[in-house]
Amino acid sequence: MRAESGIFKGLNAPMTMVSLGIVIVFLLFGVLAPEYSADLFGRLSGAIISGFKWYYILIVAGFLVFALYLLFSRLGDLKLGDDDQEPEFGYFAWFSMLFGAGMGIGLVFWSIAEPMFHFQGNPLMPEEAAGTAAAAQVAMRITYFHWGLHPWAIYVIVGLSLAFFSYRRKLPLSIRSVLYPILGERIYGFWGNAADVLAVFGTVFGIATSLGFGVVQMNTGLNQLFGMPIGTGYQILLIAIVSAIATVSVVSGVGKGVRILSELNLWLSIAILAFFLFFGPTSYLLNLFVQALGDYLLNIVPLSFWTNAGAGPAGTAGWQASWTAFYWGWWISWAPFVGMFIARISRGRTVREFILGVLLVPTLLAIFWLTVFGGTALYIELWDVGGIVEAVNEDVTLALYQTIGAMDAGAMSVLFAGVATLLIATYFITSSDSGTLVITTLLSLGDMEPPTIHRVIWGLGEGLVAAVLLLSGGLAALQSAAIIAALPFSVIMLFMCWGLVRGLSEEYELMNRVERERERQERQPWQP
Repeated sequence: MRAESGIFKGLNAPMTMVSLGIVIVFLLFGVLAPEYSADLFGRLSGAIISGFKWYYILIVAGFLVFALYLLFSRLGDLKLGDDDQEPEFGYFAWFSMLFGAGMGIGLVFWSIAEPMFHFQGNPLMPEEAAGTAAAAQVAMRITYFHWGLHPWAIYVIVGLSLAFFSYRRKLPLSIRSVLYPILGERIYGFWGNAADVLAVFGTVFGIATSLGFGVVQMNTGLNQLFGMPIGTGYQILLIAIVSAIATVSVVSGVGKGVRILSELNLWLSIAILAFFLFFGPTSYLLNLFVQALGDYLLNIVPLSFWTNAGAGPAGTAGWQASWTAFYWGWWISWAPFVGMFIARISRGRTVREFILGVLLVPTLLAIFWLTVFGGTALYIELWDVGGIVEAVNEDVTLALYQTIGAMDAGAMSVLFAGVATLLIATYFITSSDSGTLVITTLLSLGDMEPPTIHRVIWGLGEGLVAAVLLLSGGLAALQSAAIIAALPFSVIMLFMCWGLVRGLSEEYELMNRVERERERQERQPWQP
């Protein structure tokens, strides 16, 4: 029920109290027992990977197949809103917000580091091929796989479900609404509250994971540019500063701060891409993009279902647990946040337009980004001065700055190292403010303008969670938190698929009946 007065005014008070309670208990646990909490997170995530890696791989492949089915089915003609509803945002603003919310910090963090790790060895190539041009192609294939169609298919499922049930069926913009075909009016009771609390939990930890990655790399960038010392204390200070800015942004709303920062992200991204293309190995990058994209599409089916079963018991851990299973857990933990945010900005688009926009455009942008950044680093390592592998192995956050420094760009290298650090900061802000908006929308039962005080509380709270995760185990704790948060929400996503097909089918049949009745009346002879 909504509270009508006090601090919980406008919110579902029991759900808010439970959510706050979980976060407060976690914060106290991490602060008072950091070593024990780090060990616990590690053991929990290890158990999940050992027992459910096959499950993660199967359902994420299934989500992509399901999204493609909806794209080409007759259901794609339905509009997410009334039949005469026009989109709230133009394509440029829409794509800017899509890309910034869905990838952001992580793509900047891993765009060079991940290809360089796979370049040194992976289960998909023989050991003797490591460090060769052939290894570079395999490295890009794997990186495309982790950042391509599969994560965006996850976002399609959640975003499309929320947009349909909210804008077409007029239910609250909340995770509980996608369960309406199953629960009916009971979504306003215990089970609906439980679904939304799970989404809040997943959002908090998914955002905290990305914020942790981002702030570590920001610390490295500021060290390279201005000599700021690298350490957890400075990283927590950066979290505090950027969380405060993000909170101001989210208080201003989607149409102002969030949209403006998202568009700034895209312009900064275009600027740094142009720098890499102009000063980097342009011809090699364009050739690599075409070749590696074809290689990715050729291998996407076997990659989607590969579980490394041939490794025996070792196949439940090791490389794939650290990469593919972690990524799938990370994307699922982000799904409530990104899905709701995408739904929030997609009113008025058709189902087919939604899927094409969310599935294909950000995927192509991400693949091009990975090619330009990762391909430049691979070229430097294979045919130029080298040193990128050593930098990655020493400190993963050095990869981006080492690559920029190795390019023959003179003073421009220093300038664009600064641009890269600013880009990380703006992605940090947009991830945080978008996540805050989603959490407060959930807790206010779908209110698109949730109470300001709660935007402030949760905006700062996300930063606190990221800080505690850094204190209690650094990046390993962040990765563990993402995997743990993803498991329960993945079950809700399976129900989403069933409910979405049922809801879309019912709406399509209703639309057809109305159309047939209109045609029947038009065929009847006119009588005065």
